Amino acid sequence: MATRYLGLMSGTSLDGIDVALVQVDEQAGRLGAFLEAFLSVPYAPEQRQAIREALTGSAQQLCRLNFELGGWFAAAALRLLESAAVVAADLAAVGSHGQTIWHEPPVPGARGATLQLGEPAVIAERLGVPVISDFRTRDMAAGGHGAPLVPLIDQLLFSLPDGWRALQNIGGMANVTLLPPEGSQQPVIAFDTGPGIAVIDAAVEILSGGAERYDADGRRAAAGTVNEELLARLLDDDYFGDKPPKSTGRERFGEPYARELIRGGRELGMEDDDLVATATALTARSIADAYRLVDPQALPGECVVSGGGARNPTLMQMLAEALDPIPVIDLSALGWDPDAKEAAAFAILAHLFQTGRPGNLPSVTGAAGPRVLGKLTPP
Repeated sequence: MATRYLGLMSGTSLDGIDVALVQVDEQAGRLGAFLEAFLSVPYAPEQRQAIREALTGSAQQLCRLNFELGGWFAAAALRLLESAAVVAADLAAVGSHGQTIWHEPPVPGARGATLQLGEPAVIAERLGVPVISDFRTRDMAAGGHGAPLVPLIDQLLFSLPDGWRALQNIGGMANVTLLPPEGSQQPVIAFDTGPGIAVIDAAVEILSGGAERYDADGRRAAAGTVNEELLARLLDDDYFGDKPPKSTGRERFGEPYARELIRGGRELGMEDDDLVATATALTARSIADAYRLVDPQALPGECVVSGGGARNPTLMQMLAEALDPIPVIDLSALGWDPDAKEAAAFAILAHLFQTGRPGNLPSVTGAAGPRVLGKLTPP
């Protein structure tokens, strides 16, 4: 019998809150999942500004934002339930990733640290169901990166019987899951490849004086020309050459990085659209280069893209060119909304928590071993 879970996610792109209603079913020891409904609730400008200010703000701002985010997440969850004609009492639990405020990967001799806000007690109070949250911290306490966490779900749902497949998410940051053939003894390989759409978005917002928040339909990048000199400088960043496991975030590839990109481009006489085109090429080529960091046997037969980047046709075209001859498709080809996968993953991680099973892949995160992920807030 299928059990319903709700997954809540807000990523580094700061677009808004994604809500996924997922039916989880297990038969003969095999986990299956069906996406019943999905909703993306954009942040209002004042909400987005509050999050940005909290990134460098006071303890009071962080405290206030934590409770406000909990309310925003709860409201988004109730909107989806209403539209799907489902009552909260039908849910086994909510899995809430929260909004990442800071993520600091481990370094030799020191564990990493991470902070996601969105008070789960507020969500539990509003919905009246258990809330599982704070999924990343246990993996980091065990010496891992706490990211990426979606690869386990990728493995459970999308492995091929006879070949390698890449599940490439392009949100604010970009991360890949390289799945070995189903039943193979080879480990899943997964890591953050670098910037997704965060640098593109930041560049567009800066260049437009705030009038635009992203490159709609990739039009600016399509109108511009990639500057290979600047791109080569950008790709020389140490992060791109580091072997996995590795993770990153806006702390490294955020607005200050976009400003440096623009400054370097202006010195080369570049126009606005050329800068956006080069930022877009940075994402595409850093993804393609990342695949070449791993064992050649793990090169995938296809690349399946999810996340906001899948809606940018110029980025998708650049990625297809950079990965040629590996075909590039989006997740809809597998019957899933490309925007819904990460929120759905946290719904499934809530199921794993409730059934007492690990939610991490140590080969991916670098943790000392498998760990049950999340913290329970009762209804």
